[in-house]
Amino acid sequence: MKKFIHDFEVSLNNQITDDYFALNLKCPVSLPPILPGQFAEVLVGNSAVTYLRRPFSIYDVDYSKNELSLLIKKVGNGTLALSNLKVGETLNLVYPLGNSFSIPKGEKALLVGGGVGIAPMLLLSRMLKEKGFQTDVLIGGRTKNDILEPDKYSAFGNVYITTDDGSMGEKGMVTQHSVFAENVSEYSQIYACGPDPMMKAVARVAASNNIPCEISLENTMACGIGACLCCVVETVDGNKTTCIEGPVFDTKKLVI
Repeated sequence: MKKFIHDFEVSLNNQITDDYFALNLKCPVSLPPILPGQFAEVLVGNSAVTYLRRPFSIYDVDYSKNELSLLIKKVGNGTLALSNLKVGETLNLVYPLGNSFSIPKGEKALLVGGGVGIAPMLLLSRMLKEKGFQTDVLIGGRTKNDILEPDKYSAFGNVYITTDDGSMGEKGMVTQHSVFAENVSEYSQIYACGPDPMMKAVARVAASNNIPCEISLENTMACGIGACLCCVVETVDGNKTTCIEGPVFDTKKLVI
């Protein structure tokens, strides 16, 4: 798929919680097709100490407004600088990068997101609904402050929530939720994105129930085009670059 580099205009900076925010970005030309799971490399021009681009999953796309959005967690100087962007300022993106999630072979899919890892599941849930699939979305976080905009997902499927401290939804890890404990055999496909321990746990449950599973890795990706090799992941077919062969991988292909 062809890649583009454009200066986007910030149309909205939505501070969701103290730790999370979403940027709506207007493209100066017509947006190309963007698939669920693809990402953008962002140049953080308003931070003097952030030299490399930062990768972010594309959260949403509105072709009628010619906008895309990014869901971001404040974790360092780069993301803090992005959180301070004002409406009308510009942000340079290389996009759309990477591969995408596949279409499930059955009728019902489970989408699992932990924290900011829920981002690529919004486009995926919309696509699956448009294609007529039944979709459940399981959102996990440490506390209720890590459960991000669940109402957006409810437009495309059933939403379930779990938090480590029980402050929202069921208490415990995502794999302890009743959709795993009682209903996992109903799913023909599982998708996940979030912290590595969470994705590994989801992959183990999927494997033990012989359910196809795809995960979107959140590796460090400085270039997005396979040149810097800082995002290499070990697979059964040898080392692969997450930014080119991924970020979406079949868990059966990963050494985890």
